[in-house]
Amino acid sequence: MEVKIGIHSVPRELVVETDTPAEEVERLLSAALEKGEHAVFALSVAKGGRVLVPADKIAYVEFGGPEARRVGFGNIVLHPDPVHRDPVTS
Repeated sequence: MEVKIGIHSVPRELVVETDTPAEEVERLLSAALEKGEHAVFALSVAKGGRVLVPADKIAYVEFGGPEARRVGFGNIVLHPDPVHRDPVTS
């Protein structure tokens, strides 16, 4: 699952791929936020390791179910527009 973490005063979000279920991510985040100023939100990364973020610096966390990966040439038209048919081959 992909988790996006927005951090105060950082222009780009942190994107992490994790095997942790959504309910567990939510529980870990809630627990870190309840602890107060010096708490750390820790999340395991799918390929090994952990990401640690100071809980009081988190602006938002966005996560959800797995998303199908987009591969290839998404703008190729497989069926030509009937309005612009070639008059020779029609």
